[in-house]
Amino acid sequence: MSTSKTLETNRVSKREFVQRFARRGGISVQAAQTAYTAMIDELLDLVGRGNTVTLTNFGKFYPQTHKGHRVQFAKDDGDAEVNDYTVLKFSATREVNRRVKVND
Repeated sequence: MSTSKTLETNRVSKREFVQRFARRGGISVQAAQTAYTAMIDELLDLVGRGNTVTLTNFGKFYPQTHKGHRVQFAKDDGDAEVNDYTVLKFSATREVNRRVKVND
């Protein structure tokens, strides 16, 4: 089985993640959903304003800007420009990377 196929079969949905998070934390699913939404919204707001968010013993989230460029295979006339854009990046700590063990 290919790696992408393996990862697809091991995908965890948001619903399942929130349920597992609630069970592990000993809180209601509703409380876990509220916490999940608040955390994601706050993280995106902070990074969207250019901040780096560092979660001790986990990693950091930060914005990374990419320069615009020409693309050759546009839908309309075959040539187009992509404007500058920013993406969310994540860098895990060494400890987190050591804990991640995916069995082949």
